[in-house]
Amino acid sequence: MRTLIRGVRVFDGERTTARADVLIDGDRIVEPGGPADVLVDGTGRTLLPGLIDAHTHTFDGNLAQALRFGVTTELDMFCLPANLSRQRALAAERDDVADIRSSGVLATAPGGHPSQLMTALGDTLGDAAGPFDTVATADQAAAFVAARQAEGADYLKVVVDDGTVHGADLPVLAPDVVAALVESAHAAGLAVIAHAITAAEVEIALDAGVDGLAHVWVDAGPGTAALAARVAAQGVFVVSTLVYFEVISGQGGADHAVPGSGTGAVRVARALRAAGVPLLAGTDATPFAPVHGESLHRELELLTEAGLTAEEALAAATSVPAHHFELGDRGRIAPGLRADLVLVEGDPTRDIAATRSIVDVWRRGVRQAR
Repeated sequence: MRTLIRGVRVFDGERTTARADVLIDGDRIVEPGGPADVLVDGTGRTLLPGLIDAHTHTFDGNLAQALRFGVTTELDMFCLPANLSRQRALAAERDDVADIRSSGVLATAPGGHPSQLMTALGDTLGDAAGPFDTVATADQAAAFVAARQAEGADYLKVVVDDGTVHGADLPVLAPDVVAALVESAHAAGLAVIAHAITAAEVEIALDAGVDGLAHVWVDAGPGTAALAARVAAQGVFVVSTLVYFEVISGQGGADHAVPGSGTGAVRVARALRAAGVPLLAGTDATPFAPVHGESLHRELELLTEAGLTAEEALAAATSVPAHHFELGDRGRIAPGLRADLVLVEGDPTRDIAATRSIVDVWRRGVRQAR
């Protein structure tokens, strides 16, 4: 099947072309030319790379939901083995669901975050919320990483969170354990993404040498600019998750509000952008809230409120996560890459809200029913 999208505005993941033709041949984008089986009118529309949500928690049904909103890849940040095996098989076999990469089981202290959530949700989530491995001491780090590697983890997530932001008091990994986990993961060829949501926790993660942060931090203050500069100097990327903090601050209707976290998160994102830190659009989507797929469009709006241009926000959900998570076959529109594409009405490079006006979605060249 060859599909020609004619006369369309193209945001290729990095820059915008006012009018171009894009040809899909099978599961790839190819140079335009020759016959096409299907013609799609691109007049007044914009073609985007398939969107990448750089922070999700994926359960049954979520990958299909994500794809309906143009999210063609989810980067999962905690998934137990049975559930992950099920989601990976689904993504490999079918083209009506988003693709997935995952950290598998995250590293946290015994009883540490998110153990309290998994216990509470056990009856609701079934085998996706059972007991999981934890790390108590530095000498357990290498075995923990080896177990994740054996399960096929694509990267390692490490939790540095004492519960303060959520009004809890939780066990937390000691700095030497975090450092040992990073060292073991790097030796195994795995990048490390840290869950750290206060400035003090971010300092611990940076001291350990992590590659990325799974959230912005929320306690913006006089030291925010200096900490953002340190993040930049160490070459660390940050997944934004502004919509998550909007939800838990009560602005998104959360049952358990954390006042001020949404405002603080936006201020930190603004400082990170000013410091030149790569920002990746992510939502922390769950089966509850934020919701898969739809919430990434809100994330893009919040990123522009934090000072990103519309094109920078679009890059944060396409080429930037593809680069930092080494997904070399997606995140851009160019010959030879996967035909993961989203066609929208209007011009989201000027009005980011236009990403919601989805006309068509292709995943590996398969046009989705709408």
